[in-house]
Amino acid sequence: MSRHTLSVLVENKPGVLTRVAGLFARRAFNIHSLAVGPTEHDDISRITVVVDVEELPLEQVTKQLNKLINVIKIVELEADSSVQRELILIKVRADVSIRSHVLEVVELFRAHIVDVVPDAVTVEATGGPGKLGALLAALEPFGIREIVQSGTVAIGRGSRSITDRALERVSRSA
Repeated sequence: MSRHTLSVLVENKPGVLTRVAGLFARRAFNIHSLAVGPTEHDDISRITVVVDVEELPLEQVTKQLNKLINVIKIVELEADSSVQRELILIKVRADVSIRSHVLEVVELFRAHIVDVVPDAVTVEATGGPGKLGALLAALEPFGIREIVQSGTVAIGRGSRSITDRALERVSRSA
């Protein structure tokens, strides 16, 4: 199986996410990552889905997604032609004796400390899976207390916007 990142533009209406996720569930595909948010147009939301699946079943799901009434456009984003990032928050043990060492690691990875208490710090970092995995490995010896990680968000490289035509379609159907 290979990992695929899909950018799905949908009408910003209730229940659309449920129908999209349900389609993957009915096909017994495990969604590795799911992120949803508004676009630059109020009427359109973007669902970024990362799924492990072979090419042919993915093509079938894409065709079925296109049949959903609120789905406007689907684009598969290749890693080399898109920018893909995740956000992670890591709570790390960092009492006075080791705090400076933790801060060095955080700085090395261009991450940020977003909360400090007497015996721990919370680190915020963004990046690809490789960078975030390396950061976790570097912080592990200090004692990781908790991790929260977002789904992947992705956008195609270059000046073209996939929402331009999508907005035209939404305007025509209204």
